[in-house]
Amino acid sequence: MKTFKSNGKLLLTGEYVVLDGAISLAIPTKYGQSLNVKPIDSKHIHWKSFDEKNKVWFEDKFHLIDLKSNKTETNTPNLRLLQILNAAQQLSPNFLDTNTGFSIETYLDFPKNWGLGTSSTLINNIAEWANINPYELLKLTFGGSGYDIACAQHNTAITYQLLNDDTLKQHQDTNRMVLPVNFNPPFKDHLYFVYLNKKQNSRDGITHYKALDQNLKLTISEINTITEALISCDSIMEFQKLIINHEEIISKTINQSTIASKYFNDFDGAIKSLGAWGGDFILACCETNPTRYFTDRGYNTVVPYKEMILK
Repeated sequence: MKTFKSNGKLLLTGEYVVLDGAISLAIPTKYGQSLNVKPIDSKHIHWKSFDEKNKVWFEDKFHLIDLKSNKTETNTPNLRLLQILNAAQQLSPNFLDTNTGFSIETYLDFPKNWGLGTSSTLINNIAEWANINPYELLKLTFGGSGYDIACAQHNTAITYQLLNDDTLKQHQDTNRMVLPVNFNPPFKDHLYFVYLNKKQNSRDGITHYKALDQNLKLTISEINTITEALISCDSIMEFQKLIINHEEIISKTINQSTIASKYFNDFDGAIKSLGAWGGDFILACCETNPTRYFTDRGYNTVVPYKEMILK
């Protein structure tokens, strides 16, 4: 049996503008997803996906020949899975071109509605299994910047930048720059991740953002400066100022109110959206434990930084 494991992700800075070349700070989570592959005698794939409570949330069985289908619908889990495996075969024609089938089991460490990377960890695991480029597989399936794939592969915080400029691409001979960074704020015990009780569809957020079609040169420069400052920041007060400034910049860019102004305007500290605005997790930075504040308002999942982040 072969086993593959990928880390989940959180995007601390650069949401949306990461798509246009901003330097973003991303961190892998302790929570991830594993994929177990075992050959079987029949020419079928028997797929079972388990949630964090070890309960099956998806199961399907299909013939290997089904992967040759040209169907483009992806509105159900089984069709999406077939699309991913078909795309993997496009990138590596020998993948699954065997006389044996496979029993596949996937295991999530986190509730799939948390938005920590159910899709990206699956893409990275399948890419490792097929020995293909996970960024290319992502491009053929879910799309996006790819920072989540970088987190899946790294065990430390990273900066992630798409090299949209042709000169940079030539210099780096790549489409992206991924650099491990030492992000270890001395006030990390004052950082918390709060789940907003709803899953945010990143693809919807990307579509909305792309439709705005703005000149982002100044915005990207400002976000880059904030990202670099956050990495080395050793003052909780300065950190709060930086993430509030980041929120204000992105708010103007996407024409949406900040999450703090909408729901938490009496919070004693600073709050920042993570990833596409409107769902999944937010980052709360404050002097005292904010669990009571959020649970009183119906947000019962409050995860301390140390319990969420891999390192």
